[in-house]
Amino acid sequence: MSRPYKSATREAGAQKTRSMILKAGKHLFSRQGIDATTIAQIARRAGVSEATVYAAVRSKSGLLHELLQEAIFGPRFQEAQKRLVGVTDPVERIARTAQVARAIYEGESAELSLLFQASAFSPELRKALQGFESLRREMQRDRIEALYKSGQARKGLDKSAASSILWMLTSREVYRKLVHESGWTPDKFESWLGQTLVEALTDARAA
Repeated sequence: MSRPYKSATREAGAQKTRSMILKAGKHLFSRQGIDATTIAQIARRAGVSEATVYAAVRSKSGLLHELLQEAIFGPRFQEAQKRLVGVTDPVERIARTAQVARAIYEGESAELSLLFQASAFSPELRKALQGFESLRREMQRDRIEALYKSGQARKGLDKSAASSILWMLTSREVYRKLVHESGWTPDKFESWLGQTLVEALTDARAA
């Protein structure tokens, strides 16, 4: 029977190797683009074999997914989600979606801005982001459902349209145009978005 400390040591070693592979992939993706980067290059930079890279992340797509997962759903996102947990008022939950959107895109900007620039036209990146967009929309579903169940949704606005509006206003493109291109601070973006969501989706007046 293997000793627990041996298993823990193996696990720590595997995590360290995975971290090295992710760091190497992020470095190469950010400098030469996703499409121009090979598994062999990632393995060489990480100091491991190609087989080890495949075992850890399966493929370039798998590595990219891991990088996006860490950046998008990292500490900023987790903190924003915690602030939603105790909120029961459906209108306030809609407003606080602005905090979640800000957290997602601040995380992206901090961790992956160079990668996005280097791979702006990459089909691989576009496909990965589409997957996260579908997930983001699904994660917002409970807030829309609660809003309509409470009877506080904006009159004349059907649930499908409300879902699309929430998804669109909290999109990467809106954040980029206002914060990156128009010079808004993240605070200003969050304040505007929270108020806009309440006005667009509910019959309540935004504070």
